[in-house]
Amino acid sequence: MRGKKIGRSFLLILAVLLAVKLPAHPARALPTGLDVLPPDIQKLYDAGRYRQAAEALQAAVERTPTDASLHYWLGRCFFELRDFSRSISSLERAVALDPDRSEYHDWLGKACGRKADENSHSNMASALSLARRTHHEFEIAVQLEATNINAQRDLISFMANAPANLGGGEEHAREQIRALSAVDSVEGELALAELYAVRKKFDQAGEEYEKVLESASNRIDVYLEVADYYRDRGDSEHMDRAVEAGAKIAPSDRRLSYYRGAALVLEKRDPEVAEKDLRTYIETVPDNSDLPAHSSAYEWLGKLFENEEKPDLAAEQYKAGLTLDPQNKALREALKRLQKR
Repeated sequence: MRGKKIGRSFLLILAVLLAVKLPAHPARALPTGLDVLPPDIQKLYDAGRYRQAAEALQAAVERTPTDASLHYWLGRCFFELRDFSRSISSLERAVALDPDRSEYHDWLGKACGRKADENSHSNMASALSLARRTHHEFEIAVQLEATNINAQRDLISFMANAPANLGGGEEHAREQIRALSAVDSVEGELALAELYAVRKKFDQAGEEYEKVLESASNRIDVYLEVADYYRDRGDSEHMDRAVEAGAKIAPSDRRLSYYRGAALVLEKRDPEVAEKDLRTYIETVPDNSDLPAHSSAYEWLGKLFENEEKPDLAAEQYKAGLTLDPQNKALREALKRLQKR
């Protein structure tokens, strides 16, 4: 009996963590803007030098311990360093100092979700508690600022994936989608499409994503989210369409090299161009949770070399990705597949 209970709990955790482990959609700009970092620390953060940025922020916190924004950004740095316990502590301090900031609660929810993922491998009770807290923080973030699209989407993703006893379920998700649609109709369509995809209603999801493609949105993030969906579905034609629609809006967006490279791998054409695009992304764009992960770029490089029947080179890419993201199931499975050859 005890084994069955643990098994059910583990499945609950997995369902919840699908919503919070990694962003399912490109991050949107907050309507009120984020707190401004001191220029020298901002430069470190933007360059992906999170450890140095954290050290500088810790020194700043010692000088000004009641500045909530410093604790918030310190929590963000620890999040990027995958030190989720310290991220939670810093974000908790930011919330305590300024409890009315929506983005503080949203990021605290994200950090709790990632820590829940870690603990699900060793401490199920803690993981469940953190999952409930994740939901709670997302809810507060939305209550404080309904126009915080990031928080709205995080909450809906949680509800779409989580079981009812943890605050999830389709009805809860649909109710929140209606609230989001009143703020931003395109985001509402994207959230509904995501709900359909989670429920494996791919025909309905495709209909919603088609509406988004025809919406003439002026935000590249919208099209890149559509591209993510078709990438994961293996639909290169629609992925290309979404990527190029986004490129018309922001042709110099630094994410485009990742999406174009992945699309070429999916299409199994122009391997040299695909490799160049993906390596350019890894070499020029810092690894950040608001952007496509470097581990994902390495995964697509691995697929490229598999397509070319170069298993040793493919394995190198998968291992590089796993070094960055040790819990990445897709990379682990790809490496196992190669090792069985």
